[in-house]
Amino acid sequence: SSMVEPEGSPDLGSIEDRRKKFNSNVREVGNQATWSLSSCKPGYGVDQLRDGSLETYWQSDGHLPHLVNIQFKKKTTIHDVAIYTDYKLDESYTPTKISVRVGTNFNDLQEIEVVDIQEPSGWIVIPLKDINDRLIRTFMLQIAVLQNHQQGRDTHMRQIKIHSPVQEKPISSSEFADFKSTEFRMFQNIR
Repeated sequence: SSMVEPEGSPDLGSIEDRRKKFNSNVREVGNQATWSLSSCKPGYGVDQLRDGSLETYWQSDGHLPHLVNIQFKKKTTIHDVAIYTDYKLDESYTPTKISVRVGTNFNDLQEIEVVDIQEPSGWIVIPLKDINDRLIRTFMLQIAVLQNHQQGRDTHMRQIKIHSPVQEKPISSSEFADFKSTEFRMFQNIR
């Protein structure tokens, strides 16, 4: 692409590189969900939030809190939510307090994480765990901007990614068949 990256600005790859370092196998599952927003300026909505570009952004158009609603068709295990913000570009539009809520639908959302951010530039990764330190399984995620820098009213978020853990090694049907024949024969002999 001909777009010039500002000095030192992380590219979309950097979050994946960092992950590989701490060896956490995840995949992006946001494309399996239906996304909606509490408000947006025309042309600055869900498409911009999910287009893979750091040049575009969602801009809210209403009162705080600003909400991003992410609804899955089936219960989905979430490892983390990654949000790209850039204080240098967005200034008072940059979130400074974000809440993450989960539930089956709008009526039973529970807050599981509140994050304070100071003049961020780049990916903010919010790992999601329940009170027993287990990964969250949910139908719905809501990301709420509770406050912006300098008491700004509307917010900008450039990208949001939802990561789900990947099983280390799926059991193939052939392995399963082997398992049946040898192991079950063994059990038969025990009787």
